[in-house]
Amino acid sequence: MHAFDVLGDPVRRRILELLAQGERSAGGVCAVIQEEFGITQPAVSQHLKVLRDNGFATVRPQGARRLYAVDPAPLREVDQWLDGFRRFWTPALDALATELARGRRERRSHTTTDDPTEHRSTS
Repeated sequence: MHAFDVLGDPVRRRILELLAQGERSAGGVCAVIQEEFGITQPAVSQHLKVLRDNGFATVRPQGARRLYAVDPAPLREVDQWLDGFRRFWTPALDALATELARGRRERRSHTTTDDPTEHRSTS
């Protein structure tokens, strides 16, 4: 299965978001996903299996529990693939950052140079 086929599913993306916060038990993942998506435990288990089988998640037993974590290797591959497309949004984001910084500087200069008595009404 191609990485984007794995990541194309909103349930699997959400599971990865949960795992990105730290290792979680299968039951913990299942509880969140069942609540948010209204799917069954076997369906959640199938999504975890797809993530595991395609290298996006690791699992380790801890007693009777199975703990899942993100495996970053395939995400790095996706990031590398996206490198060829960053030119489409990076200049716009850089320009936005410049404009935001300019606006902050202008607000600071207005705050420090404004004379509070200058805006009083003389009626």
